[in-house]
Amino acid sequence: MATKGNLQIQVEYWLARGLLAFFAALPLSSAIRLGMVLARFGRLFPKLRHTAERNLHLAFPEISETERRRLLLGCFENLGRLLAVFSHFTRSNDAKLANLIEPVGLNHLVAAKEHGRGVILFTGHVGAWELTSFGLSMLGHPLSFLVRRIDNPKIEELIDRARAHRGNRSIDKRFAAREMLKILQTGGTLGILVDLNTLDREAIFVDFFGIPAATTFMVAKLALRTGAEVLPVFAPWDKSKQKFLLKVGPALSFESTGEEQEDVRRLTQAFTKVVEDYVRRYPDQWLWIHGRWKTRPPGDPEIY
Repeated sequence: MATKGNLQIQVEYWLARGLLAFFAALPLSSAIRLGMVLARFGRLFPKLRHTAERNLHLAFPEISETERRRLLLGCFENLGRLLAVFSHFTRSNDAKLANLIEPVGLNHLVAAKEHGRGVILFTGHVGAWELTSFGLSMLGHPLSFLVRRIDNPKIEELIDRARAHRGNRSIDKRFAAREMLKILQTGGTLGILVDLNTLDREAIFVDFFGIPAATTFMVAKLALRTGAEVLPVFAPWDKSKQKFLLKVGPALSFESTGEEQEDVRRLTQAFTKVVEDYVRRYPDQWLWIHGRWKTRPPGDPEIY
């Protein structure tokens, strides 16, 4: 990857900072409405639209083209809603942001933490995924979570400052192995996004909507080697309540058989099924523009 020059870094940074500042200056409800409207123009980008349309055909071959267009529109609106909320992480009155969050199942996290074996919270790009960590920190449960650093260091610093505003801490996934083990071995909480396409050297193939998808094996290996509890956490938007439901599910049940490869596969399939269930429940709130099935098993044809 080519290194960015200082001018490009500065221009990108000021554009990003200006965009976040603009939305932060608006009342939160107005920022959300405007973000949803503006994000609809994302459909004009051919590459994003093509990827999303292909994904929707793969995941929902039975639905009509009209319904797929509705889901695609919802995908972009969800991104606009997330941008608006994220812009208020450091600028908004906490009460206004907290009023948009309805915690569900927080007792599962409290119980898991009391066991003292460490907790892995996994999530996917459904609804306001940034709220899965930030919302928990607002509720008194800060955590460390894995990220892929942005290739613009000034934008990375800007975003990381917002994410860490309430006590969370990001970990660069490229250098995280030892630190993740330490967090779990000392009873800490670790957050990991698990629904992105993964390079085959870091992944195993499990079914996602019935199609083999390259999926990180990190959650399963960490859990099996440390005994940490594995819980789902998602933050979908509830239109009827006009709130984000910050939903923490019960710990996944799994046992080690001593056959690590098979145990990793079973646990990875289990948490992938949880993500799929959420996508099926909130199909207009998933990141359809991502090439989820880009990495293919050896011998399989390309999908995109």
